Amino acid sequence: MAGFDKLSMTHKVVLITGGAKGMGAAHSRLIASRGGTVILTDVDAGGEETAASIRADGGQAEFLRHDVTSEAKWTSIIEQVTAKHGRIDGLVNNAGVAVVKSVEETTVEDYEFVFGVNFKAVFLGCRAVLPAMKAAGGSIVNVGSASAMKALFPQLSMYSASKSAVRMFTKVCAWDYRQYNIRVNALHPGLVETSLNAESLKDPETRRMMMGTTMFDRAGLPEEEAEMVAFLCSDAASYITGADMLVDGGWTAN
Repeated sequence: MAGFDKLSMTHKVVLITGGAKGMGAAHSRLIASRGGTVILTDVDAGGEETAASIRADGGQAEFLRHDVTSEAKWTSIIEQVTAKHGRIDGLVNNAGVAVVKSVEETTVEDYEFVFGVNFKAVFLGCRAVLPAMKAAGGSIVNVGSASAMKALFPQLSMYSASKSAVRMFTKVCAWDYRQYNIRVNALHPGLVETSLNAESLKDPETRRMMMGTTMFDRAGLPEEEAEMVAFLCSDAASYITGADMLVDGGWTAN
């Protein structure tokens, strides 16, 4: 169609986990600003405030409380969204956590917590949404990490391992559902400045260590990661699947 903007999200319904703040909130705001309906989910009730601010700016946004590690909750969330909107065009598995400990200090509870949110939730989310996407296709973006590519920091064994699992799961899922025009890609952010690490980045020595070999003398912004997410969810990315999309300021390039 002449004049069709492939980056537009108009008429698309996108579910974003961990949407209350940080990168998830940035993804939600950008997709809504491009005409999409965003359903942002989080265990943090502050997600309602984020959704309200998007609506105040003229966007379409809803908030649902969501424990992403719960199979029953995933079933309920997908049922609610499809009952109301009739479809789900995009899923952004954004929720994530980290535990900073050496291997010896890491407990089984730490392992289960990190893998539960970072990987089990990605599996559950994909499995839950795929039947709803089969009829008309769709886009799934699984948020991994530059740490899935390179051992960037010590004491992040569980985080790095869980994000590596996300990376390979994404590729196989893309193979399994290619015939339904369902695209499955992974976004791998580098160091992103959010409220979670803002205090750490204020210390010059810590900041220098965290920057590592980033090619820019700064951390990334949530809005820069959101540009890639919105692109992957749009029709402009119609020939991209099973890909590792690094938005890390060149962190892993050397």
